[in-house]
Amino acid sequence: MTRAERARENFRQGYNCAQAVMLAFADLTGLSEGQAAAVAKPMGAGLGRLRETCGAVSGGAMCLGLLYPDMEKGEMYALVQEFAGRFKAENGSYNCGELLSGAGVKAENSTSPEARTAAYYKKRPCAELVYSAARTLEEMIEKK
Repeated sequence: MTRAERARENFRQGYNCAQAVMLAFADLTGLSEGQAAAVAKPMGAGLGRLRETCGAVSGGAMCLGLLYPDMEKGEMYALVQEFAGRFKAENGSYNCGELLSGAGVKAENSTSPEARTAAYYKKRPCAELVYSAARTLEEMIEKK
């Protein structure tokens, strides 16, 4: 199973988008699975369900920071911008609200997450967005 497939499966098991990506790379980051899930939890649904930057992108960016802790700030920013740019090129945006709206899903920002039902998974693009982010991150790590 690739890390991208693992990330998608993590999302389908109930983790938020940021957690799903972080957990797929936890073994490389030095975090335990519990730590990865905890640190990424606030980033889900576009930062605490505010529907801003997609949590899958935030999770990927956090992974980059953990994977390359000695990288200069400017170089890290360039790496994150490349990651986010590749995600946007593939998916049309890296904004959670725009990604949901584009899929015909109302982008609510209440503090109550929706129940994870079969209907939830069927209508949302999130599992595939998580897969996209993790696959892009995987490719970038291999290239580096």
